[in-house]
Amino acid sequence: MATADIKQDMKRKALGEFIKTQREQTSPALAGLSHLAHGTRRRTPGLRREEVAQLCAISVTWYTWIEQGRTDSISAQALSRIADALHLPRAKRAYLFELAEKKDPVHQDDHSENIAPEILDVVRSIREPAYVLDRYWNALAWNVPARNLFTGWLNAKSESSNLLFFTFCTAASQDLITDWEQRARRLVAEFRADCGQYLDDPQIKTMVEELSARSSLFKRAWSLQDVVEREGGKRLFRHPVRGELTYQQVNFRVANRPDLKLITLMPA
Repeated sequence: MATADIKQDMKRKALGEFIKTQREQTSPALAGLSHLAHGTRRRTPGLRREEVAQLCAISVTWYTWIEQGRTDSISAQALSRIADALHLPRAKRAYLFELAEKKDPVHQDDHSENIAPEILDVVRSIREPAYVLDRYWNALAWNVPARNLFTGWLNAKSESSNLLFFTFCTAASQDLITDWEQRARRLVAEFRADCGQYLDDPQIKTMVEELSARSSLFKRAWSLQDVVEREGGKRLFRHPVRGELTYQQVNFRVANRPDLKLITLMPA
């Protein structure tokens, strides 16, 4: 068996084992089957396979294959029904979809602009430029140093709060970013890596179409399908007031909001 096939087999089995353990921990009462909780004697306190299959409107055979890791043709909608039937909390539901490498159709809009107050407090407390990006690279929060650095982007006069639109569609970005074309090309590759599993998202499709129409550089870079990690590193700026500036960019993921990224710029 090829290495890729072995990995896929391991993933299917890991998914099946996770679903099985969650089924065995879900009581009939929790699943809305309270009439079964006090009925005939049950070998385990959890749900039976046929009960989960019935709740999910799928065949018992297919559900059994899922638990046994014998099928990889599981749709996101079927996974969502299984998660609902097992009443998985947010963290376990997210883990389920990560194992299956699928998008959760219920929580795919978790990129809402609501940010926990403690995250805002962290951003404001950082003395150097810091800002938070969502899945689409819209800036949702930033501190005063970031606003002062990114003239033309993080202020009330900016056309868009989106980092890509600022970079490719404004003269201000070309004036501010020292190695503008090189950085712009890399941003495209980083964005593709960042949103790879969401490329069918209508909002991302619309963004790519508009950026391609407005920027020939973006269009060429996007067509290359280059992919690199958003790893940080040295950043050079020509600020209109403060002159040449050098920062070291450090990126963080928000633990309970994986769609958010905290970007910090520390003096180099």
